[in-house]
Amino acid sequence: MEESEYQKNILGLQLPTDPRWVDLASISLQAILTDHAYCEQKAATSCISLIQRYPEKEKLVNELSPIVTEEWGHFRLVLGELRKRKLSLGKQRKDEYVNKLMTFQVKGGSEEDFFLDKLLIFALIEARSCERFKRLSEGLNDEYLSNFYRRFMESEAGHYALFIDLAETYIDPAKVRTRWRQWLEFEKQVMDEMEVRGDRMH
Repeated sequence: MEESEYQKNILGLQLPTDPRWVDLASISLQAILTDHAYCEQKAATSCISLIQRYPEKEKLVNELSPIVTEEWGHFRLVLGELRKRKLSLGKQRKDEYVNKLMTFQVKGGSEEDFFLDKLLIFALIEARSCERFKRLSEGLNDEYLSNFYRRFMESEAGHYALFIDLAETYIDPAKVRTRWRQWLEFEKQVMDEMEVRGDRMH
């Protein structure tokens, strides 16, 4: 599948990752694995926070519960990869990408607007993570790591789709699609303005 088709039809992302990113990431292997580990940890806690806030939404609780386990399992896999390479887990860094995305969340709107943006920001993070894992799986010279990241890519694509599906379960799909397009355009601006760094997953 051509890159442009993959981006457009599966993830919808408007701006592909700068090709230089994979080269920089391969040089900063400990840093990128550390950042990846914390991303998986935060994904698990984000799902827990949604379950805690919306326990009455049965489908959300049922669908996200196994994702918590899966994401924590991913954290352990990345931690194991660090140890196997005799690298240590570094300190957690500020996630500039996510912090910039959060500025686009609706402020002072309805509970539905808040809920929708929560689901869509999680979907967007999963989509960008999936795209980055695809880049790593195709661009690293380390065959083992390439396969390692291909498995993560497939998992993240499913998570992205799940958050969109949950949004359309509880909210008018037309509203979801309209807001999703707005999020995609904003994320394009964020990616365009951010410095290309190899020590960050996003």
